[in-house]
Amino acid sequence: MTDATKTARIRELNDELRTRGYAPNGRIVAMGALGQDERDKQLRVVVAAAQHSDWNSGDDPYGERDFGKFEVDGEAFIFKIDYYSLDEMHGSEHPDDPNVTIRIMTLMYATDY
Repeated sequence: MTDATKTARIRELNDELRTRGYAPNGRIVAMGALGQDERDKQLRVVVAAAQHSDWNSGDDPYGERDFGKFEVDGEAFIFKIDYYSLDEMHGSEHPDDPNVTIRIMTLMYATDY
């Protein structure tokens, strides 16, 4: 598999988790103050992350769509997608393969980053 093919597959899996809210071995977590906010606000943040489309080289230098900044109700938020081995003890060596990778999208206030 070429590097471009791997990147395209990682991007596809990241988009699936971000836009649909699920992916094979994927989950979404709210961190920091967002984790303490009411469920309605958390859902608005999840929807805003799903609608994110500002992919620029500063936030997405590898084209994997694994990081984004956006606003909800005038407040700044970010999402970050990380790739872990199935035991969650190490980073995944194959983020393009959902059979050996756990994909976690973390949502948080930008000030918590």
